[in-house]
Amino acid sequence: MATKGKKGLGKGLGAYFGEEIVEEVIQEKKITAGQDSQTGSNLIIRESGKPENGTEEKKERMVRISELEPNVNQPRKKFDEEQLQELADSIKRYGVLQPLLVKKSENGYEIVAGERRWRAARMAGLKEVPVVLREYDPQQAMEIALIENVQREDLNPIEEAVAYQRLMKEFHLKQEEIAERVSKNRTTITNSLRLLNLTEEIQNMLAEGRISSGHARAILSVSDPDIQTELAHRVEKERLSVRETERIAKSLGKEKKEKKKEKPDEGLELIFKDLEERMKTVMGTRVNISRKDKNKGRIEIEYYSESELERIVELIESIR
Repeated sequence: MATKGKKGLGKGLGAYFGEEIVEEVIQEKKITAGQDSQTGSNLIIRESGKPENGTEEKKERMVRISELEPNVNQPRKKFDEEQLQELADSIKRYGVLQPLLVKKSENGYEIVAGERRWRAARMAGLKEVPVVLREYDPQQAMEIALIENVQREDLNPIEEAVAYQRLMKEFHLKQEEIAERVSKNRTTITNSLRLLNLTEEIQNMLAEGRISSGHARAILSVSDPDIQTELAHRVEKERLSVRETERIAKSLGKEKKEKKKEKPDEGLELIFKDLEERMKTVMGTRVNISRKDKNKGRIEIEYYSESELERIVELIESIR
């Protein structure tokens, strides 16, 4: 996690906090299980005080839990109760080791990053928690919350995709810009957004961990929503691998193409067969009618010598 944090969080959060306040601590060993569970990585955010009115003000402060409210743009919607309880037990023993990042709101403070710690602190019975107060506009607040969650792998695939979609729709960011902010390549962002093309039922299965992102991408190759859902349930029931799912999805695509070709309208076939025979009688040679759809097609007239071609041309010209 240390290496990952350095690549992603350091780059993303540094743009907002300033590089001088983003420090990565590489520990020789985990001092406590509680410390590791609270930080989620080895990144610790600290803010140096800035002079105000000629004095140095320390930005980290203690705030009552009742004065804090969740971030309305928090990408993460689901919190594992068992993991929260584990974190709450750790907080009871060691306290909140990393301050929450907050901004001012009408009723107190809005959490920009650290909602999981806030929830666990409430469960642990704490009355107040350490915070760092900063000012952000809605886009910055959402981006920071997204960066923290994505780089610590706290979001399920659908929550992550929805967050990217919101950044594009609400703040008009391009995929390249999002990729740069979360330190991922553009293809990763594109593949994530594609998951939102799945049916709602399959999205729920993915969010709940019943199928993986790899399975979901394989299912996307099937265009029919009903068949997608059937395949998703088969993946879960039979515990298919991603490779097996890809193979089945590919075969389903072939079957669909074959079904389109089979079972032609027998009535139409007879009509066009009759037309071919009538034209054959007039032309004195074989005639074939190929249909593209109800209104379009191609007529092929065969000839077997130069003189026969001239005869057919003269016959057609005589129609005028």
